[in-house]
Amino acid sequence: MLKASDIIHRIESTGVIAIIRASGGGELVEVVRALREGGLTCIEVTMTTPDALAVIRAAREAIGDDAAIGVGTVLDAETARAAILAGAQFVVAPSFDPATVELCRRYDVPVMPGALTPTEIVRAWQAGADYVKVFPTSSLGPGYIRDLKGPLPQIRMIPTGGITLDNVAAFIRAGASAVGIGSALVTARAIRDRDTAGIRNAAARWLQAVAEARAGE
Repeated sequence: MLKASDIIHRIESTGVIAIIRASGGGELVEVVRALREGGLTCIEVTMTTPDALAVIRAAREAIGDDAAIGVGTVLDAETARAAILAGAQFVVAPSFDPATVELCRRYDVPVMPGALTPTEIVRAWQAGADYVKVFPTSSLGPGYIRDLKGPLPQIRMIPTGGITLDNVAAFIRAGASAVGIGSALVTARAIRDRDTAGIRNAAARWLQAVAEARAGE
């Protein structure tokens, strides 16, 4: 069984969290396995996925600890608790809800609340967030992360939104601990067509891009 420290280590080592919206448990399991074969071990299933809790439960039963399965788009503590009981191993939110962070700390589950402004980011970190999901970054770019890390070097940030293979290196070099990637990594078409080879190759490309950015290449 993975501990919170194990999941944090996986996030730190790979630098990528895949954000998936699948229509069913079997479909998600195929995607997760393909991502795992490509080297990516942290997958977030959003609560906007139909029957998200059943999907998470099915994925955990099939995958075990080969990959860390988290839940995203969590708006309140009640949803976080239901997802954790269904097997979610980390919790991601688009906004900062103190009760959600408190519950995740109680269960020793890594939590990543969303925030955008410096004030929101600091409040989320002070409340006990393991990471702060800086969201959305699609219109702000990597320069915003660099500006934040100047006065806030101690806060681990995961920018999400608008990140592509062309700019991910800039986000990493700006100070991002990891990045959250949705359709730029796993497209709806790839899921629909069960293109496991394409998903596996995409995961490998993203991990290589992050590794090269960290190495200064």
